[in-house]
Amino acid sequence: MTIQNTHPYFKRHIFFCLNERKNNEACCAQQGAQEAFDHCKSQVKALGLAGPGAVRVNKAGCLDRCSGGPVALVYPEGVWYSYVDKTDIDEIVESHLKNGRVVERLVMPEHLGR
Repeated sequence: MTIQNTHPYFKRHIFFCLNERKNNEACCAQQGAQEAFDHCKSQVKALGLAGPGAVRVNKAGCLDRCSGGPVALVYPEGVWYSYVDKTDIDEIVESHLKNGRVVERLVMPEHLGR
């Protein structure tokens, strides 16, 4: 059986790792991930990009790419981003989530893992 969804409920999802490690290991929560998630969610809503047929901003647990954190992941394209501040989030929202253009300067190198 082939699964084909020609009309997805959301056009794109962006997942933010909000994982917090209690043992002092590096984690996205220590690097402002919650603030980035909140900012992205408010920007997507303010630009009218939220909701069915558009964009969904999601929380995620560990995405297992800690060494490149903080981490965000956009589907369906499967693009991994490492961001620093609200300006980076604004660029991801405007370029990728709104206009479908990957922000190359923020794409995580493939070799970075946990």
